[in-house]
Amino acid sequence: MARLLYLSRADVEAVALDVRTIVELLEQAFREKGEGRVELPPKPGIHPRPDAFLHAMAASIPGMRAAGLKWVAGFPDNAARGLPYVSGLLILNDVETGLPLAVMDATWITAWRTGAATALAARHLARADSSVAAMLACGVQGRTNLESLAAVFPLRKAYAYDVRPETRDSFAREMSARLGIDVVAVDEPRPAVEAADLVVTAGPILKEPKPTIERGWLREGGFGSAVDYDSYWTGEALAELDRIATDDLAQFRYTRGLGYFQRTPEPYADLGELVTGRKPGRASPRERTLAMNLGLALDDVAVAPEVLRRALERGLGTWLPL
Repeated sequence: MARLLYLSRADVEAVALDVRTIVELLEQAFREKGEGRVELPPKPGIHPRPDAFLHAMAASIPGMRAAGLKWVAGFPDNAARGLPYVSGLLILNDVETGLPLAVMDATWITAWRTGAATALAARHLARADSSVAAMLACGVQGRTNLESLAAVFPLRKAYAYDVRPETRDSFAREMSARLGIDVVAVDEPRPAVEAADLVVTAGPILKEPKPTIERGWLREGGFGSAVDYDSYWTGEALAELDRIATDDLAQFRYTRGLGYFQRTPEPYADLGELVTGRKPGRASPRERTLAMNLGLALDDVAVAPEVLRRALERGLGTWLPL
């Protein structure tokens, strides 16, 4: 009898895939993408509530023997309900038969592959000696992005800003202890951005945002990662950047057609082009650069097979008949 493995969020978390492995899996996937060896259609979505989304995200990476689909939701009002902003399920399929191999909670994978994508982009766009980070919005993505950057760069200090002081303060305490660096909570975003080599904005994705970061805040030689699209960056701040890259140009243009990125200049490269060297990364220590990663099914489908492999080794999950 055909069967599939169901991995709950607790099962996926128990696998405890380390962030360096996730970064390397993404680098392999984006190398395949840069070589033109993946299938990655733009993600269609529906929007049941203002600024909420449900996206269907499919990808095939033949070189990694990986194919699957993620159905993911982002609902900004969930925080007030004590629920996660992002949730979802991922189906991983057998590349030989098409039968589903596993259905797994996608919340943990989404959080960590997003942070890893920031770190991978920063490898090519940030200065290698970057040592100070700023995290604007200190939720799940703030944590995974900071830890991912710490795995790639010699971080010694980070600044934390959030509109909720209690969230900001708990983030600073937790991440200081977790990473062994000085994480400082700040009352305003500008001092954090001005002091940092690496700036990550990770609030809700908004179609009509009221952005915060102004022209001149990001220092010469600074790198930004806009996890929340352009919700935090004014058009003037984006216009002064020397290089803006994204994870997929086709997806960027598709999303712009839905009404996003009205103030964002056209990216010059995607992450696959950077990883393969088809487009150059940072060209000088003084450039201001930004990664406007949208979040791709490629990321999820690159990570999920390793989660499944380790879950099988450890006897995690519940077998279900098809």
